Amino acid sequence: QLQLVESGGGLVQPGGSLRVSCAASGFTLDYYAIGWFRQAPGKEREGVSCISSSENSTYYADSVKGRFTISRDNAKNTVYLQMNSLKPEDTAVYYCAACEGGYCSGHVCYDAIAYWGQGTQVTVSS
Repeated sequence: QLQLVESGGGLVQPGGSLRVSCAASGFTLDYYAIGWFRQAPGKEREGVSCISSSENSTYYADSVKGRFTISRDNAKNTVYLQMNSLKPEDTAVYYCAACEGGYCSGHVCYDAIAYWGQGTQVTVSS
């Protein structure tokens, strides 16, 4: 079965850190750009970050730049999103997506999304 599975979400205090993971099964992530998206209650899904396939170029939304870091470990077929200095407004369900073509358009996929993960909840609250 071809799927992406996110993990690592949870409850963290403002200013804290969390790392979420996106693991692929049934296919290799090597040839895909990977995007992280999030959706807060009552809001539209928004792009957060993207990492390209071959060059490993990284891109971030202005709202997370300097606080979040995206990385990939092709040997583990996994992409990570390290989130530091978390704020209450970062609270959302975080989704990863595999982008066709391997390229990012800024912090979102350049081409169509081939696979979505099921999402992991991140809650930033004291």
